[in-house]
Amino acid sequence: MRDAFVRVLLEEMAANDRIVLITGDLGFGVLRPVRERFPDRILNAGIAEQGMIGMAAGLAATGRIVFVYSIGNFPTIRPLEQIRNDCAYAGANVKIVCVGGGFVYGSLGMSHHATEDMAVMRAIPGITCFTPGDPAEAATVTRAAIATEGTCYLRLGRGNEPKVHEEEISGWKAPEALTLRKGEDIALLSAGGILTQTTEAAEILEKRGIRAEVVSFPCIKPMDTAAVARLTERFAAVITVEEHNITGGFGSAVCEIAAGLGNGCRIRRIGLEDCFTTVVGDQQYLRETYGMDAKSIADRAEAMIHEKRTDA
Repeated sequence: MRDAFVRVLLEEMAANDRIVLITGDLGFGVLRPVRERFPDRILNAGIAEQGMIGMAAGLAATGRIVFVYSIGNFPTIRPLEQIRNDCAYAGANVKIVCVGGGFVYGSLGMSHHATEDMAVMRAIPGITCFTPGDPAEAATVTRAAIATEGTCYLRLGRGNEPKVHEEEISGWKAPEALTLRKGEDIALLSAGGILTQTTEAAEILEKRGIRAEVVSFPCIKPMDTAAVARLTERFAAVITVEEHNITGGFGSAVCEIAAGLGNGCRIRRIGLEDCFTTVVGDQQYLRETYGMDAKSIADRAEAMIHEKRTDA
């Protein structure tokens, strides 16, 4: 996702000289093409994320479109006051890019596990929150963020993730949900890089005789409320999946919409269950440890289907 973001950013910077990038003293390898082509439009704020956001807000006030780039929690939780007061409240054209959402930096421990960022950012008025699931979605939402006035949040994975979409996404408009696989027994909804696990879970379920619909939400604020309405009308059972705390995140957003519909759909949320991570390891190891890998998702879905059939 990171590489797709940089590729699109370079294309957009070439077409629009208002675009500026600020890094928090990292990403020098991946951002090298930006530095080489646009040396006067990339700044290093140092390990000073609060100052970085303040600088971005100031540059945005001069008419620029400003991207700020850092890993995990550093561009979100650390400078939260500046995001809220200097950017969102002022409607500043600042695009906050988190590389390493969820457990990407798993071996570095909970300080680097971005597992509350979606809840925090979507709670702030005026922020559009993009949560792409693979490189194709990352490229699409980067263009959308540039075209969106005001403060945006882009939650990316890392480089070299598997592609879930076979080709580039065309004609997408926020906050449209994307259906990757059709089914009729249960719906698996996800936001962010955990999409690889929901698609694999659907394949496991198919071998068990269960057809799962897989839907990705590249934007969780605003949400595609029409898609949530359709899915909770069509399916008696829905599972939401996020590499994030289940409190206040993607699953909560889905439940907030569903609560007002009153159609009787049951929803289960899969994610970090209101706790801090206490182990370290690579991303997939942590997904397995905390029950959000493909097999765990499939097992939860099958159990939910069994509950539905028993209730019936």
